[in-house]
Amino acid sequence: MDDALEIRPLRVEDPPVMAAAFDAIEWSKPESQYRRYLGEQEAGTRDVLIAAVDGEFAGYVTVRWVSQYEPFDGIPEVQDFNVLPKFRRRGIGSALMDAAEALVAERSPVVGIGVGLYADYGTAQRMYVRRGYIPDGRGLLYNLEQVPPGEMVRNDDDTVLMFTKQLR
Repeated sequence: MDDALEIRPLRVEDPPVMAAAFDAIEWSKPESQYRRYLGEQEAGTRDVLIAAVDGEFAGYVTVRWVSQYEPFDGIPEVQDFNVLPKFRRRGIGSALMDAAEALVAERSPVVGIGVGLYADYGTAQRMYVRRGYIPDGRGLLYNLEQVPPGEMVRNDDDTVLMFTKQLR
């Protein structure tokens, strides 16, 4: 990557910039979400890493220190990982994941992540497998609840498989 990439924590001035960037591509990511993340970061329950290329917001990833997914009991979870389309295929997502995993490795030998199942998640699915994430073996979840065999669910952002990776 030839451009200057900076990975840094979320700052108080970032939420409006982030929301505007996602509004411009018609993704529903309101400023209030990032303000909540800022509060959670200040409280120590979530860390948010921002990627900027030549000073321009390019993407982010969060680490939730206590996962809402009960089987992760004590395993921090990477959540809400997004790189703006115009910055993709430039190593920014990998740099964000490297930084998130390094952050988690300071406190935990294992990291978790959930991945959606429809085609928009295909790149992420492949990336996580290449990075060494493996399914946790509990099957399909909807709203973090296990889906029983034969039951139908809506394939949306709440339909996921959970993965883990050994960091050390």
